[in-house]
Amino acid sequence: MAGVQVAVRSADPLTLAGLSGQLAAQPRVEVAGRHTAATAVLVVGADRFTPDVVAQLREAAAEFGTPVVLVADGVTEAELLTAVECRVVAVLPRAAATGSRLAHAVLAAADGGGVLGPDLVGGLLKHLDRIQRDLLAPRGLTASGLTAREIHVLRLMADGLDTAEIAVELSYSERMIKNVIHGLTRRLNLRNRSHAVAYALRAGVI
Repeated sequence: MAGVQVAVRSADPLTLAGLSGQLAAQPRVEVAGRHTAATAVLVVGADRFTPDVVAQLREAAAEFGTPVVLVADGVTEAELLTAVECRVVAVLPRAAATGSRLAHAVLAAADGGGVLGPDLVGGLLKHLDRIQRDLLAPRGLTASGLTAREIHVLRLMADGLDTAEIAVELSYSERMIKNVIHGLTRRLNLRNRSHAVAYALRAGVI
């Protein structure tokens, strides 16, 4: 079975060699010579999460959109948010970057998951809570980008009710229900009602 193709980057030759060697020894990982469109995961090693590293990650994200495993020390909550914007899905301190842990992070990233330490997860959750409280809630939105009214309508649509039945159930006019559906499909660039229900299911709100 072919392994997960990984590209490794680091400004430090010793770090580059160390990460590449550890990953090459893992049975389900295949280290590629360079980062291409076929690369499943990019592993980046650095002493710290510096502006140069951020610039490198942004360039890679813009060109390939590959998920990133970052091996660096002292990543703060604020830096983590920047890292997430750069497609970083796993962060390992340098001392913890053993072959098995690197492989675990790479395979999780390739499967669409991520790996973060408890301190970073806690900081990220606090930040998301602030976003919900300070930005979304005052606008009547949830983290999914849907209002409570839109979620109620989508739940009833998923149950098979038509516009008239939803209007009766929620004590709104049919025109209001049509406006709600039209507004959410346009705002979220959804094609039709089925697409809207699928979006809500993937977002976990219905």
